[in-house]
Amino acid sequence: MFWLRQLLKEPYNALRTPRDRDFIRLLWHYGDRPRHVLTEVKFGRYRLRVPDTMSFLFQHQEIFADEYYLFSTTQKQPVILDCGSNVGMSVLYFKERYPQARITAFEAEANIAALLKENLRTNGIDDVQVIDKAVWINGDGVEFGSEAADSSSMYSHSEKKKVPSVRLRDYLLAEERIDFLKIDIEGAETEVLADCHDALSHVQNLFVEFHSYPGHPQALASVVRVFEENGFRYYLDTNQHRKRPFVNHRYRNNDVMDLQLNIFGWRETK
Repeated sequence: MFWLRQLLKEPYNALRTPRDRDFIRLLWHYGDRPRHVLTEVKFGRYRLRVPDTMSFLFQHQEIFADEYYLFSTTQKQPVILDCGSNVGMSVLYFKERYPQARITAFEAEANIAALLKENLRTNGIDDVQVIDKAVWINGDGVEFGSEAADSSSMYSHSEKKKVPSVRLRDYLLAEERIDFLKIDIEGAETEVLADCHDALSHVQNLFVEFHSYPGHPQALASVVRVFEENGFRYYLDTNQHRKRPFVNHRYRNNDVMDLQLNIFGWRETK
């Protein structure tokens, strides 16, 4: 019955846990909503406003159903730097899993940062430091363009505007230990990781969402090199699994981006 197991593998996996079943329920409820419209959504005990229901569904699947950010720690108050917090889904997850965590949340887009702060207040979270500035290699500001209601990038084709920035390296060096560093900053990760190369020795877990854009160097090797030279074991994954890649060169028919990878790094226990 191998063929039957293979045929039913995806439906089975989609329903295997309560969180997976919750995602299916949300998909049924919000999947046909218009895109890029400010909408109030509810799941579990949480209520928040999001600028795009499809983006919310993808975030719920990755963060709450698949638990991309789950990590092990013996610290009662783990330190988490969340670079690219968006509307707060990752922060809600971290606070659910690690209630006493000391979290610094960075969000570059002013409108999204406002929603992030609102969503944290709505859900009774008042002990997270929100930095409404872009994570970058200096504090001089950086130019971003918005492709959609909740997505900004240095490589956007839309009109760019300069937003305030902070140097991530300064925040890394201010901590004795960082239990989890999440970097999801829409293309700025290559430069930021290069700037932080020698400031990661006390980071225990590192997540990077890697992006590449047509017409610009992909630079994946330089990002992976940062993981290797800082002693991380790592795992690469993508939720795209593109078919016919020699002729299909775009990421989900995206006109701006041609590759997105999730890179998970952790320190091997001796």
